[in-house]
Amino acid sequence: MGVVLDILGNRVIQAAALAWAVAQALKVVLTLAISKRFDRSRVLGSGGMPSSHSSMVCAMLMVIGFREGFSSSIFALAFCFAGVVMYDAAGVRRSTGRNAAVINHLMDALSGNGYALDGERLKELVGHTPIQVMAGALLGILIGTLMA
Repeated sequence: MGVVLDILGNRVIQAAALAWAVAQALKVVLTLAISKRFDRSRVLGSGGMPSSHSSMVCAMLMVIGFREGFSSSIFALAFCFAGVVMYDAAGVRRSTGRNAAVINHLMDALSGNGYALDGERLKELVGHTPIQVMAGALLGILIGTLMA
């Protein structure tokens, strides 16, 4: 039980979890404000504004920096990890979503022309625009700084 309490009491994990939760809540609120409907897929779903992945890694990064020092090896590791996560969110994962949209469109067109396609639709909202990544990063920096 001591290990569980140690994990739950870890400020880095707390900041990362809070930043992720706030970003996900903002996605729900922004979707509700824009589309005037509740989209339950936004509660845990990836993609959208702001990037919860960016928010989480930047909150973690800031707490580590303030607690361990901005010149520490663990801060350097967290910095590089955050960079990879954010690059992936705006690069590879965004391209994956765009490819999924094209494939879904092709499947819809082929289905309408008599082809029997029974494949499930691919998830299109996977990655982020650079602005969504930056918004998530700023949110994470704020939360991590406040929680350090």
